[in-house]
Amino acid sequence: MNKTPLKENQTKQEWYIVDAENYRLGRLATEISTILRGKQKVFFEPSQSPSTYVVVINAKNINISGRKAQQKLYYKHSGRPGSLKTENFETLKQRLPKKIIENAVRKMLPKGALGRQIFKNLKVYAEDKHPHSGQKPIRINL
Repeated sequence: MNKTPLKENQTKQEWYIVDAENYRLGRLATEISTILRGKQKVFFEPSQSPSTYVVVINAKNINISGRKAQQKLYYKHSGRPGSLKTENFETLKQRLPKKIIENAVRKMLPKGALGRQIFKNLKVYAEDKHPHSGQKPIRINL
């Protein structure tokens, strides 16, 4: 079986850090998914996962426009009959703020094995503290 040869630049890990404070959810999620996918790179390969990691801090301070805070619903289902749970944006933001950004970015990535592999490169934290300072992430201002 033939494998696609990787260039030396494609295997180097790159770490980025994004501060989500006072950004809109959709605008932030599109930028993060573009970076994770590697579309800003010269050697973009749609069938391969780049070694790009994104750390998002201050996820609890994300904003959305209009009345979506009360109207936007998040669903989860255990698979059992009658077990569909709904939760609006405000309550999910108080309970699990990182799930909001993870959900938005995951839905913008490709579906399938490649999308699941790329999604593992996203690290979201509710506060401004993170354990990835050893990787020397590059700060991105969107």
